[in-house]
Amino acid sequence: MTTLKVVLEYDGTHYAGWQRQLNVPTIQATVEDALAAIAQTRLTLVGAGRTDAGVHALGQVASFRTDRGLSCREWLRALNAHLPADISALSVEEVPDDFHARYSARGKLYEYHLLNRSERAPLLRERTWMLYKSLDLAAMTEAATCLIGSHDFSSFETAPTNNENPHCRLEQLDLRREGDLIVLAFYADRFLKQMVRSMVGTLVEVGQGKRAAASMKTVLTARSRTAAGRTAPAHGLYLVRVDYNDATDPRETIGETSGGKNDRAWP
Repeated sequence: MTTLKVVLEYDGTHYAGWQRQLNVPTIQATVEDALAAIAQTRLTLVGAGRTDAGVHALGQVASFRTDRGLSCREWLRALNAHLPADISALSVEEVPDDFHARYSARGKLYEYHLLNRSERAPLLRERTWMLYKSLDLAAMTEAATCLIGSHDFSSFETAPTNNENPHCRLEQLDLRREGDLIVLAFYADRFLKQMVRSMVGTLVEVGQGKRAAASMKTVLTARSRTAAGRTAPAHGLYLVRVDYNDATDPRETIGETSGGKNDRAWP
């Protein structure tokens, strides 16, 4: 048996998230169906993270085991021949048998995209959270610094969840403006359920003047979801990259996509 690692890019608009579910389309089920068509047997795909319904990915990582004697290049071409247009396999590589897409990960980079302008953007309605009133980016940046470090992030974890460890190490939280687009980049060793979206919703309330930047410390220490702000919509969230032990220093590449480019034609 060979263990293969695949990097996936997808538009999550029409999927009920990553994890296979009954009677609804999911990313995992769709890719597993493609694998089954190639291998002529059912294969189990393990993802690095269970993205929610509507969440997108530029660099989701998954792994599977197979005894089908295809090269990595053949697997890549066959997968893309069987996958729908809104899912793409970017790479396939052989990895050690002890590799696990989820448990071997040492860090993940997420981005959240806010479109901050007074007019609608029809082409971006399923790619960004549109906010029409001006946001105070300086106040949001000040509030974000309170979240960096190792903390109990219970205040940003949505229920229900069976997670017993609310501690995460948020290494970086960067905010940058690109014209009308505000990009928030989060890099951590692990994330709680909807943690990024909850942090974004709370930071937006700071940007709207609904809460003070310094109040973020109080939100953290409260360890209660009721202390934080709303959960931002799923369609503005992107899983950009998953790092493993052979990865570069995330501080050097946090502003990059999985392809190493900053100059996107879309947010």
